[in-house]
Amino acid sequence: MRVSADGLSMRGRRGMVYADVSFTLPAGGLLAVSGAGGTGRTALLLTLGGRMKPTGGKAVVGPFRLPDRLRAVQRISALGIVAGVNELDPALTVREHVGEALDLHEGLFGRWRGRAQRVRRALERVGLGDLDVTLTADELAPEEARLLGAACALVGRPGLLLLDDVDEGLPLDRQRALWERLRAIADSGVTVVASCQDPAPARGLALDLHLENPR
Repeated sequence: MRVSADGLSMRGRRGMVYADVSFTLPAGGLLAVSGAGGTGRTALLLTLGGRMKPTGGKAVVGPFRLPDRLRAVQRISALGIVAGVNELDPALTVREHVGEALDLHEGLFGRWRGRAQRVRRALERVGLGDLDVTLTADELAPEEARLLGAACALVGRPGLLLLDDVDEGLPLDRQRALWERLRAIADSGVTVVASCQDPAPARGLALDLHLENPR
């Protein structure tokens, strides 16, 4: 799913959140949205997912234009872990998280049709095929938690996957390994936009969109 923005901006009650964002991401592409805290990375992701309305410029997600088609964009995009929006429950297991995502999209009858195999396939898509599904979310490494969030999001078969703060708490070598996983996810047929502070570990794997503090 192709995603583009032209002069996309958002102003809040305290001033500009992000300003004059322009990019073109081809279908199946991977975009690293980099910048320090306060540059509007999360707000931009939520905008591209149709969860926040921009106040200037325009964006196009697949066949739909923003800000005109917010609900349509919501239906074809999905969020991984975004703090304060859809965090993992630390007490639930990996199996329970993916199972809840399957219930949401398949209904209760889906529980009786090879549920264990579908949970495993969802994890395999994000490179977690060997993960112990009895682990709780608070027992996972940071990159495993982020990939679990991606697995849950991908159950709904979105065209656009949005991931926030993917490098938080990770050393450089593990950041690179995570970006390689995200590249593989994009290659599997979904466009991926992920925010980070440092885009260097994604070099050669993702396009870079750097945000500056607009204030």
